[in-house]
Amino acid sequence: MIKLGNKVRDKVSGIEGIATGRCEYLNGCIQYCVHTKADKDNKSASPWIDEGQLVVIGAGIAAKPKPTGGPSDNAPSATYGR
Repeated sequence: MIKLGNKVRDKVSGIEGIATGRCEYLNGCIQYCVHTKADKDNKSASPWIDEGQLVVIGAGIAAKPKPTGGPSDNAPSATYGR
């Protein structure tokens, strides 16, 4: 199982990077955003790759979750549009 923050490699293209996002579609397809290391021009990529093509190659990084602060003060009221 891939966890966000794991270092992964695409078995097809060889792309390596850190899994920074996960998306699950209605049809059951799961993809991960793989953030690559910057090249000599300081450019990186973040392609979305199917879960079945990825293999975990390292622990990667761990980020501590931060509190979101709860609901937004700018959210519409429950009676909006009535």
